[in-house]
Amino acid sequence: MRLRSLLFAPADSARKVEKAVAAGADAVILDLEDSVAPAAKDAARGQAAAALRDRPDTLIVRINPRGTAWYLADLAAIVPARPAAILLPKCTSPADLLMLSGQLDVLEAAGGVKAGSVAVLLLATETAESLKDMDYAGVSPRLRALCFGAEDLSADLGIVPRRADGTLAAPVAAARDRLLIAAAGAGVAAIDTPFPDPRDPAGLRAETASAAADGFAGKLCIHPGQLAAVTAAFTPTPERVAWAREVVRLLDGSGAGVAVLDGRMIDIAHLKLARRVLATVPEGQTGDRP
Repeated sequence: MRLRSLLFAPADSARKVEKAVAAGADAVILDLEDSVAPAAKDAARGQAAAALRDRPDTLIVRINPRGTAWYLADLAAIVPARPAAILLPKCTSPADLLMLSGQLDVLEAAGGVKAGSVAVLLLATETAESLKDMDYAGVSPRLRALCFGAEDLSADLGIVPRRADGTLAAPVAAARDRLLIAAAGAGVAAIDTPFPDPRDPAGLRAETASAAADGFAGKLCIHPGQLAAVTAAFTPTPERVAWAREVVRLLDGSGAGVAVLDGRMIDIAHLKLARRVLATVPEGQTGDRP
């Protein structure tokens, strides 16, 4: 499952779901949480399950948070329909992930779903409480990514997430840094927060370029028009792929701890980075060196 561009679509709108699926995102997230009114939750849950049956293993579902009246009903309806992953919002600690993973074990077994096939993504910075413990390493093999949520966190803190110049407010920026480190420690992808204004392509490009440079693997999207810029930013250039393949050729299995590439010393740290780059290469991109 590629995670460069992840596009939200409200699960209770068949038209918007179809549009999102056709838009070319790496993954479409059927939303049962923020974009669905309380009175529509039950109907949206059924619509999401039906959409999954038409496209098994290709869609992610954002369920409602633990502690809400909808959480368990969401899981019971969605898991038998075989989503690619569950996105858990308002995750407050590794204990939430552990609980969800155990519930998925039971629901997969009861629904005849292959054990361990439903992955998990976490929105892991949406509350101040969530920042107390972000040690997700080794909690569950289902975990694929930690997602940064700036808007909900800023609401919890009682501040505006972005300053007038577009930069993040200090505590929100600090949470962003913590998520990047936590994702690296857990060995999973870090996914950046949505850019809130679909009418500002320049702002989107700037924020996405910064996210890619800082180590994010992808970005949440709220409009199909954001996908091209986001996908491009998180796709390595042919030159970068060529560099990574040459690093692997020189160091992987050679027994050498260091080598020289294009006049510069490379070592095991570069090999680790090269493997991360190659893991993001789209099918068919060769990146052959000239």
